[in-house]
Order: sequence, then structure tokens, then C-alpha cells
Amino acid sequence: MTPPRDPIGRRAPTNEPDWLTLGQAAKYLGVAQSTIRKWSDVGRVPAFYTPGGHRRYRRGDLDAFLERSGPGGRGRTGPVVLVVDDDAGARALVRANLEAEGYEVREAASAGEGLAALEEEAPDLVLLDVMMPEVDGWEMLRQVQERFGVGAIPVIVFSGKIEERAVKDAAARGARGFLGKPFDVQQLVDQAKQITPV
Repeated sequence: MTPPRDPIGRRAPTNEPDWLTLGQAAKYLGVAQSTIRKWSDVGRVPAFYTPGGHRRYRRGDLDAFLERSGPGGRGRTGPVVLVVDDDAGARALVRANLEAEGYEVREAASAGEGLAALEEEAPDLVLLDVMMPEVDGWEMLRQVQERFGVGAIPVIVFSGKIEERAVKDAAARGARGFLGKPFDVQQLVDQAKQITPV
């Protein structure tokens, strides 16, 4: 039996509401509320506002966004950035900020994972932590250049050791940028934009 329709032709309510709050939409997409707020601000996800100024999201718009930009989606959202860092918190912070700017972000928790991800699909940019257990970032950078050629895939390295030698070292080894940790996320985004604009 089909649900009754009202005389004006609006959809009859179901147990799945068509309109979601900011929190519900963030949960639906699996991102932080701040991320979906940024996406709304730059027009990637349409948002509607209640008279009280609260954002509401239409489920159909979120589904369309997921189809466009999710894994296996028909169209990529923007340049692909591979973040290689053994710190899950740092990866999540970088991901949220880059995705809000229109990048597609992949993650790897080690150099081994990072190299495997590179073999699957070469990204437009690699953000690489120098201080990692087992294989460090410098060794991964060397292997990336050996496999793909120096400068073929731009790499920005970051490290907790901020010293002039490290900055020079990064440039000498073929990295396109260097940031100290903890880094200013906006600085990282700015460097990414300079190398691979959205």
C-alpha cells in the first residue's frame, strides 16, 4: 500500500526526513560539522536557512554530493592529496581542512602504506611526515623519486624538528615545501594551493 499524499502534492512524511540539521548532515556524510559548514560556505553542498538562521540540508543534495565525490564517485572533487603521517589526529585535521577547500584526500599511516597508495593511483601532491617509525619520510621521499622521477609528484614534508638545516635538507632532497610541526594548517593549505590549485 502506497503512503497517502496530501492534496497539495507534497511528499507524505516517512521515517527518513528529507531535511537534516547540520549535525545530522555531518553524521550522514561522515565528516565534522565544521567541515560541512565550510563546504556550505564555498557552495560545495547546498544549505538552506531557517528563519532562525539554522542550516538545513536536503537529503537528495547530500546523496548527489556523495555520488560526485565519494569513493567510486563519477567525478573527482579536486586534486588528490595523499597525507602520510603516523599520527591519526594530524591526518584527520589535515583532511578536514583540505577537503573543505575542495581537495580529495587519501591517508596513509606509514611509509609502506603511502608507497602502496602511490602504486594504486599517483596523487597530485604528497604531504609527508619526516618522523615516522620503521621507514622515515626521507626514505619514502627517496623511493618516490626513484620510482616516479624527481619532482614528478610534488611533496611537502613536515617535521617536529624545525631547524634551518632541515629546511635546506628538504629542498636539497627535492621536496617542494617544508613545514614544522605542529604546523599552521592554513599555511599548509596555502602551500598546497600554490603547488596544486583547486
